Amino acid sequence: MSEGRGRVVVAALAVAIVAAGCATSTTTQVLARRTRRAHATTTSSSTSSSSSTTSSSSTTTLPFDGLRPGDAGPKVAAMQQQLAALQYDVSPDGHYSAATMQAVMAFQKVNGLGRDGVAGASTLAKLAAPSIPGPLVPGGGATRVEVDVARQVLFFYKSNALYRIVSVSTGSGQRFCVDGRCATAVTPGGSFRVSGKVGGWQTGKLGRLYKPSYFNGNIAIHGALSVPGGPASHGCVRVPMSSADWIYSSLPIGTAVYVLNGPHVPAPFADVPPPTTVAPPSSTSSSTSSTSTTSSSTTSTSTTTTTTTTKP
Repeated sequence: MSEGRGRVVVAALAVAIVAAGCATSTTTQVLARRTRRAHATTTSSSTSSSSSTTSSSSTTTLPFDGLRPGDAGPKVAAMQQQLAALQYDVSPDGHYSAATMQAVMAFQKVNGLGRDGVAGASTLAKLAAPSIPGPLVPGGGATRVEVDVARQVLFFYKSNALYRIVSVSTGSGQRFCVDGRCATAVTPGGSFRVSGKVGGWQTGKLGRLYKPSYFNGNIAIHGALSVPGGPASHGCVRVPMSSADWIYSSLPIGTAVYVLNGPHVPAPFADVPPPTTVAPPSSTSSSTSSTSTTSSSTTSTSTTTTTTTTKP
């Protein structure tokens, strides 16, 4: 009922009541109630209309100001060049591929940004003034791996200089069971060495690992088809498939692996506690170590292939 029509009805009632000489208290109350209902209906209609107008006028879609997977061109190439100069694992080919997405995600992790692999306005702005990460284990060895569980990033050092920064995914912290035996999916902190390697895919009860390099019992650095922005593994250090081949080739038996900001607990399904300290390799024994590693690598690899087929 419109406000004008309500007033006409109220007025007509008032005239009828006066003419009949029946202006009793009950009639007055009825008149008052009808007046309030008419006003409430008008106000509700007006408010609803106003709200609808406000909602309609405030809904806007802003254009995306940045770069994302699927994009291509000079802007993508320029971003890739910036990332490569900062040692992130990407090739400046001008195509926003899965490898570029992982490199952007690694940059976001190091710089405390949202971990979605999309180069939005905040990510591109940070690229103009990026944070430069320093070594987590100074003097840890000329060739070494530093895994920061807190930031979900792997730093690979070659000739004692930062060579690559790679996005990783470590233990999810969730409880899981295999063949009736349960454990917590964690990537324990500590200092370790690569102790076994398996070339190609390894199929176990917990899934498929691509070129795993074991360093703590059944925990390995390995390629994976899924490397999200946060922890998701059963304890291993997942790396993107675009980085898996060169990482595998760059980690001979004996390479130092340091896991920072992880809990100091045994590895999942470990029969004995993992080692907590490993002396960094000395530069004077590198040639001797290389020779002995080559001779023992075949034996270790063969043994590992046999004994780790069901490890995560």
